[in-house]
Amino acid sequence: MANHKATKKDTRQANARRDRNRYHGKTTRNAMRDLMAITVDTEANDKLPKVVAMLDKLAKKNIIHKKKASNLKSALAKKVNALANPVEKVVVRKAAKKATPKKTSKK
Repeated sequence: MANHKATKKDTRQANARRDRNRYHGKTTRNAMRDLMAITVDTEANDKLPKVVAMLDKLAKKNIIHKKKASNLKSALAKKVNALANPVEKVVVRKAAKKATPKKTSKK
């Protein structure tokens, strides 16, 4: 346990920050989950900007990394756009190349 007044205060502040960050992070995750569960495109289009704003705030406060926020926003936008344009896309993947054995030089 901390012995100095400043260290005790720092511990209290860190606990308060942690609780606040956990609350905002959990609230945002719940909003993302609810958005992903929506099947009506108009409802999803209304909710998307609110969730994006929540992610931006988390990134601004360094609760999550800015690139993680960007990746999450991109995934949510893809989901919402897929609701608006329900077109089945066939994903064709190229076959992996087989490794060729290295040629050894004879001396």
